[in-house]
Amino acid sequence: MENRNKILVSLLLFSFLLTTISAQTTKLTPNFYRKTCPNVEAIVRSAVRRKFQQTFVTAPGTLRLYFHDCFVRGCDASVLLASPNGNAEKDSPDDISLAGDGFDTVIKAKAAVDSNPQCRNKVSCADILALATREVIRLTGGPSYTVELGRRDGRISTKASVQGQLPHPNFNLDQLNSMFARHGLSQTDMVALSGAHTLGFAHCGRFSNRIYNFSPRNPVDPTLNFQYAMQLRQMCPRNVDPTIAINMDPTTPRTFDNVYFKNLQRGMGLFTSDQVLFTDRRTRNTVNLFASSNAVFNQAFVAAITKLGRVGVLTGNQGEIRRDCTRPN
Repeated sequence: MENRNKILVSLLLFSFLLTTISAQTTKLTPNFYRKTCPNVEAIVRSAVRRKFQQTFVTAPGTLRLYFHDCFVRGCDASVLLASPNGNAEKDSPDDISLAGDGFDTVIKAKAAVDSNPQCRNKVSCADILALATREVIRLTGGPSYTVELGRRDGRISTKASVQGQLPHPNFNLDQLNSMFARHGLSQTDMVALSGAHTLGFAHCGRFSNRIYNFSPRNPVDPTLNFQYAMQLRQMCPRNVDPTIAINMDPTTPRTFDNVYFKNLQRGMGLFTSDQVLFTDRRTRNTVNLFASSNAVFNQAFVAAITKLGRVGVLTGNQGEIRRDCTRPN
């Protein structure tokens, strides 16, 4: 009974926090294309659904692409730009594993939008990526939400700009909080956005240190569920190809849900940066709250991804609307 009361109090407090978050100043608006391309959301939705029916990787690939784009130069679709000499964001070691299906999703949605004469060259690649991200979340069982629009596309994309801008698998809580805070995102936002690891996969090389070489006394990270660690060893033997992919959520890998947080409670966070959200007392209550209620997690995730979508945006006369998402006009 005491635990139930604690959860109820936490739910009430969390609901209060969400409703009292001060609105960030932004020039984005949900009805930005009302006159220029009124059917843009339906067009993108249809294109993303077709791509998703072809391959499930569309969902985690697009979601991860959006995070990587927003965290580096702001949400300006610079991650989509290609470089003839291999010097674009997408060529960075931190981006090179981004799934091609994520890029293809945006390119196909852009083509669908531009096939409508009224919409041709009116909708930015950055906005199409934001809309496509909402669609893959919805298609995998996650929340639908209003997407703010009006972003313009950036013209600059360099490999060097990625360095130090993305969370690493071995980050501790202070490092995570610091990186997210640079983008105006709170600790609660960070925990909620980490829940995106409910979808997708990681390569063996990104976490092998936790199951083989953690320390001289403990080859296996003691914060990792030992049975889970042994399962990971079977899937990732010492001499295995480090690019073999493992589901981030071993329980419901194709569903956007709060099981990611339940896994953390059981010591089944794949990365150190996942499991630290439960082992560190500063975020444990938030993990427990999200694990106890899928609805509360969804609410927090929508609030956080909406704030993420405002990071570093170009609006008005800034940037451009690319005719081809892979190169500047």
